[in-house]
Amino acid sequence: QVQLVESGGGLVQAGGSLRVSCSASVRTFSTYNMGWFRQAPGLDREFVAIISRSGQMTNYADSVKGRFAISRDNTKNPVDLQMSNLRSEDTAVYYCAASNHWSTAKVDYNYWGQGTQITVSS
Repeated sequence: QVQLVESGGGLVQAGGSLRVSCSASVRTFSTYNMGWFRQAPGLDREFVAIISRSGQMTNYADSVKGRFAISRDNTKNPVDLQMSNLRSEDTAVYYCAASNHWSTAKVDYNYWGQGTQITVSS
């Protein structure tokens, strides 16, 4: 069982930056592709970014491309999502998730964190 814990959420002004991190409870963390998803009130949970097991491949939703950057350090166990030029529409609960697949579909993710709230004020 993999337990994921997000940290670093909060309130930020539009145009600002924020970084959220995800830690895992297992040493096998490096065997999973790691993704970030978000869910705004009344909307479905949507894909944000994914990073491969080694950290060499990444993919982003079009809505965040060029503004968000996902990274990982398998020696320290976190996966980070650096967010810049934040917009009010980025307001959501952000979740990290682990998958054995290279996928943007939430159904392909086996393990999820509890989420962290990010609110962007305009």
